[in-house]
Amino acid sequence: MAQAGNQELTDRFIQFYRNYYRDRIGTLAQNYPNEQRSLYVDYNDLYTFDPDLAEDYRSQPEQLQEYAEEALRLYDLPADVSLGQAHVRLTNIQEHIDIRGIRVHDNHVGTLVSVQGIVRKATDVRPKVTEAAFECQRCGTMTYIPQSDGSFQEPHECQGCERQGPFRVNFDQSEFVDSQKLRIQESPEGLRGGETPQSIDVNVEDDITGKVTAGDHVTVVGVLHIEQVKNGQEKSAIFDLYMDGVSIAIEDEEFEDMDITDEDKREIVELSNHDDIYGEMVKSIAPAIYGYEEEKLAMLLQLFSGVTKHLPDGSRIRGDLHMLLIGDPGTGKSQMISYIQNVAPRSVYTSGKGSSSAGLTAAAVRDDFGDGQQWSLEAGALVLADKGIAAVDELDKMRPEDRSAMHEALEQQKISVSKAGINATLKSRCSLLGAANPKYGRFDQYEPIGEQIDLEPALISRFDLIFTVTDQPDPDHDSRLAEHILKTNYAGELNTQRTQLPTSNFSAEEVDEVTEEVAPAIGKDLLRKYIAYSKRNCFPTMTDEAKGVIRDFYVDLRSRGLDEDAPVPVTARQLEALVRLAEASARVRLSDTVDVEDAERATEISRSCLEAIGVDPETGEFDADVVETGTSKTQRDRIKGIKEIIKEVDREYEEEPGAPIDAIVEHASEAGIDEDSVDKELDNLRRKGDVYSPATDQYKVV
Repeated sequence: MAQAGNQELTDRFIQFYRNYYRDRIGTLAQNYPNEQRSLYVDYNDLYTFDPDLAEDYRSQPEQLQEYAEEALRLYDLPADVSLGQAHVRLTNIQEHIDIRGIRVHDNHVGTLVSVQGIVRKATDVRPKVTEAAFECQRCGTMTYIPQSDGSFQEPHECQGCERQGPFRVNFDQSEFVDSQKLRIQESPEGLRGGETPQSIDVNVEDDITGKVTAGDHVTVVGVLHIEQVKNGQEKSAIFDLYMDGVSIAIEDEEFEDMDITDEDKREIVELSNHDDIYGEMVKSIAPAIYGYEEEKLAMLLQLFSGVTKHLPDGSRIRGDLHMLLIGDPGTGKSQMISYIQNVAPRSVYTSGKGSSSAGLTAAAVRDDFGDGQQWSLEAGALVLADKGIAAVDELDKMRPEDRSAMHEALEQQKISVSKAGINATLKSRCSLLGAANPKYGRFDQYEPIGEQIDLEPALISRFDLIFTVTDQPDPDHDSRLAEHILKTNYAGELNTQRTQLPTSNFSAEEVDEVTEEVAPAIGKDLLRKYIAYSKRNCFPTMTDEAKGVIRDFYVDLRSRGLDEDAPVPVTARQLEALVRLAEASARVRLSDTVDVEDAERATEISRSCLEAIGVDPETGEFDADVVETGTSKTQRDRIKGIKEIIKEVDREYEEEPGAPIDAIVEHASEAGIDEDSVDKELDNLRRKGDVYSPATDQYKVV
């Protein structure tokens, strides 16, 4: 009876192939076995053909897969074509299970499940024996033993001479298959703030090995199994979950975990038509923090980001905006960053001291993942934040070598790993939102801001926007700030008391009234969906008028550097930043065009950033080099002048070992350089090794 049932199932699959997959099987037959070894079956097609068969396939995948593959072998094909070892791989199972939601009592074990996530680690592709041929060393008889998962099985005795060996594995007669092990971790967009992402290991074999690398977003369909954990030789009472992969699809879609319903879409489109959509959104970002409208607007634009362009020659121009907040302690930088990280549809948060360069970018690690000690590639924070936001707090507390690992990720948006024979390039198409404190912990208002930023100029120049957040006492502002903080805390107190104490004197209406004042104008969930919807569907193009505004702003600024002695005010990098800001501004309105108002908004934000940080404090002129190289043109000219003076004085005082300081100061004052500046620049030059002191208070140029 069972035999008849098996035959019946095989016939059903043959009928299914005839109805749905005639052409695909023909293509497979032409390309088998070198180019193609699997038939990919869409679950929806199988369900449409026979719902019961589809359900049985999910509940008893291993048995049904045998019948499906047997049907493929029995399918009518030309006489000279055989699909002997072809696989049937089921794809597109709609109901995905969260990795953290896999449970034994939900009868998931032994069934076909679909999970989504990021590839955290991937081993090399290595051969695995499926049937081992043992040759008896005494009589030469071959014994074939199938190898299932787990330990390596050897024969007990020779089938020829009936002795217990010795045996040698004959590799030519044995059968092998490619195998690889992956670790899939939950996607960050599916997690609410504070949850630790969980992971599951997936074993894949044959033609689906080597297809993915660390950092890829994937959907894996596979059979769920459990295996016993071993502590050395002892077996534990705890079991581990793992999957045998049936099919893997790489997801290029943005935010695949975000379910945006038709009702959400209606709400999003209606919101986008509000006159004050920018104001409402700015009020929805970290409402507990008072002020900082401009910074919040910039963060909002960063969430929406510009459009990534792919040019015909294969190059790409990044659309992601990088932004840096540098400011005094206690100004709410970390709180704003944490809020953005919770709002962004996909984000990864990390803090300076706790991040190594490998933890930020990617690492080649040697561990027991897979079988035995081997090198595998592990994705870091900037790779996991691909197509989202990487929030890095305490940027200034990082070791310089860890920060330098970020350079390539910011501009080229990829990360190269060359270690232990692994040469790989991973994608990190993310926006970086960084926060840092000034060099001495707090800004000194008498020092130029450029000199107080203790970050490498090469890193700083990659940020599109740099905001300085200073904390200056101001009675009016301070009283409004105090009022806001007290109101926020009071709302929190009422809400907590109302939920914790059944005898609370406050009514729900009173609590709502107070909390409404500090509640975001647009709810966090709706804002997340709005951003995801906009990034998925909006690709605005520039109008001629908007191009004109940006061009005029850029050319006008550059024209200030026409004089021979004038500094270069801005570089082309700033122009690209303006374009990205304007595109992001259009995306907020779900607009298909970048209009004049978007261009003006972009130039306004850019100008205020430049005024705060890109100005030579001595001349008051815009100077790109303050940010790009860390040295303003005035300073550079002064250094050059002082070096010339040292050489000149050294020639005058030939009998002395070097140029005396008094003579240097005297010559410098004639050139309009005061004594403090001379002392300061001499210190800098000596530290860099450009001048040395052969005797006390005497200097010589190297």
